[in-house]
Amino acid sequence: MEEFTDIFLMLLLVAGALSVLYVRNLFVATMLLGAVSFIMALIFVTLDAVDVAFTEAAVGAGISTVLYLGTLALVGSHEKASARKSVVPLLLSLVVGGALIYATLDDKMPVVGAADTPAQTSKVADRYINKSGDEIGVPNIVTSVLASYRGFDTFGEVVVIFTAGIGVLLILSQMRLRKEEKEDVSDIPTSETPAEKPDQQGSPHDLVPHVVSKLLIPFIMLFAFYVQFHGDFGPGGGFQAGVILAAGFILYSLVFGLHFTQQILSKRVVEYLLVAGVLLYGGVGIVSMINGGTFLDYNVLSADPVAGQHLGILLVELGVGITVTAAMLAIFYGFAGRADGRGEDVNPE
Repeated sequence: MEEFTDIFLMLLLVAGALSVLYVRNLFVATMLLGAVSFIMALIFVTLDAVDVAFTEAAVGAGISTVLYLGTLALVGSHEKASARKSVVPLLLSLVVGGALIYATLDDKMPVVGAADTPAQTSKVADRYINKSGDEIGVPNIVTSVLASYRGFDTFGEVVVIFTAGIGVLLILSQMRLRKEEKEDVSDIPTSETPAEKPDQQGSPHDLVPHVVSKLLIPFIMLFAFYVQFHGDFGPGGGFQAGVILAAGFILYSLVFGLHFTQQILSKRVVEYLLVAGVLLYGGVGIVSMINGGTFLDYNVLSADPVAGQHLGILLVELGVGITVTAAMLAIFYGFAGRADGRGEDVNPE
């Protein structure tokens, strides 16, 4: 039964990926990409990679789909017909795919889950599994690895997310400035300024979405905080919590309008939080060095090394959660503001 489930999910994954390539309606392609991400999350669950499945479902099937839809609001949902077609991408894909399949046919390739795989026989994995409980004191080994043993890598990922958020904001701001330079709005008589334009998102007449979202959003926020501060004991952590928290704000914006969302959490505050999360993570490393340890050595944060590990992991995971939430909202604000004719913060400080 388990093998049948794996084969069925893989067939669905391949069918979804091929469908994305063939459809010409970008809205349909976006929905298919969300379905592919969700199927991939189910495959991760069958492989007992619950933390990875959590991230794939929240980011791939959730936030990414919303951001794609925000992009479609700017570019339209229909793909432009290509004047010329090339078989080079197809041939390249076939060559790479064939090489990967050939690699799996090698007798030296271990069976999935076998005890003699490099991941099972390496000393690093043995230390993670057998000694993380004494060295880190965190029940969830994944959290121990990501936040402590591989803290440098995770810090790099946070910086990448920060850079992506800042990059999108800069690109959208430059596009807005170029558009303003081409249009002389002062010569166009109008009684409506950009800040007074009606919000194109949300509708006061949709009673069911309003009621349902009011019931769901508090639980979404509560679950995000649970994932954030319970990641030491179960699947979750800053990445997943940040995406879930951002999803709550995005849902509120889609139902009630961008204007009201930015009254709660303005674009300026989001930009500050984007920086604050990275500074919090890096600041933990600086404090570790000041206390006589190395960068991101949590042992020196407390008299008890295990207590120091707990404190350090709590702070860096909080920094990750803040950065991810702010990055997702900054990107969404940028796209949503351009889609409804506003690129500015409706609640400037």
